[in-house]
Amino acid sequence: MDSDLTLDGNLTLDGNAAAGVLAEVFVSECTTAMTRCDACGAVEMVGALKAYVQAPGTVLRCRHCESVLMRVVRGAGSCWVDVRGLTWMQFSVATPGRSSGADAV
Repeated sequence: MDSDLTLDGNLTLDGNAAAGVLAEVFVSECTTAMTRCDACGAVEMVGALKAYVQAPGTVLRCRHCESVLMRVVRGAGSCWVDVRGLTWMQFSVATPGRSSGADAV
């Protein structure tokens, strides 16, 4: 997991730091999901995004243009997910009748 200190002194981690909070919301593994930044068009895995985790929620930013792509905030019995910074998010899903690859020959 990569980490950096921003100019304002905030610690940023890579998007893998958001794996736990995203796993509570999404059924699929999210760190390998592909995303497209609505601002600059960059395509990255969630795990490669910049994650700010010291706020009241988790904020994921584009590594290329710093735009906010996703916000996840947990409250009492609720979770809010704001993805307005993404054009799309693509998850890998198992195809019925096919192996996940673990036992493929």
